[in-house]
Amino acid sequence: MTETFDPRGLASSLHSLRRAARQEETSTFSLPADLHQAMEAQNFLAAADGISSNAWKVTVSPQAQAVTAPLHPYVEAVSGANIPWYPGLKFETEIAVRLGKDLPIRSGVPYNRAEVVEAISAVYLGAELLVSAVRESGGVSFLLFLADRLGNSGYVLGPKLDNSAVDTAGGTPLKVTYAGRTIYDGPARHPKGDVLTWLVDYANDGLRPETSLKAGALITTGTLTGAIELSEPGEIDILLGDSRLSFSVSQA
Repeated sequence: MTETFDPRGLASSLHSLRRAARQEETSTFSLPADLHQAMEAQNFLAAADGISSNAWKVTVSPQAQAVTAPLHPYVEAVSGANIPWYPGLKFETEIAVRLGKDLPIRSGVPYNRAEVVEAISAVYLGAELLVSAVRESGGVSFLLFLADRLGNSGYVLGPKLDNSAVDTAGGTPLKVTYAGRTIYDGPARHPKGDVLTWLVDYANDGLRPETSLKAGALITTGTLTGAIELSEPGEIDILLGDSRLSFSVSQA
């Protein structure tokens, strides 16, 4: 007889592992069977983590299904920012956007990129921190990784950029130093070329919650550097064009 999937139980396991800064292999978990079950577990995990920020990451599954997860802990770097460091922690430089108006679920003609751009009120430089309770991250079960908040373990919101950055970020000179060493020095590169690709995909997802993509929501749009492992605590300094974001990761 097939065991009934328990989303609350999975969320509890993920929450406990995250608190203990531990990872387990995919085979040790009860796996969600579909997107609905994965999101149920993610919602329970977000509740256990006490997440209240209206800040989100978007990406797509291997089957090209747009998915999202909350960013936590979420901090703004204007007065200095510190994110806990854990073994295996990875870092990505990203562009984030804040919506100035709702993008309600639409039937019929899909949103085009220009409509999504028109809904954006502000654009920022940001940094995402990643470490999953799942040892293989999404390499074995993407649905388990989705339940684990897509591996998010922190987000630092940096300075405002010109709104045109959503069009021009690709190719902009980008340098990242960490603990006094240069870990990235080259043009900013998004996996899809266009930083808004996954946000447009999610806007056109008829399965997303009615409460999603409301005015005021902050959405980060995907890496410009690839994921870089941070082997120890230290200071991070990001220079994208003329815009700078500095923060630290410290022993938890």
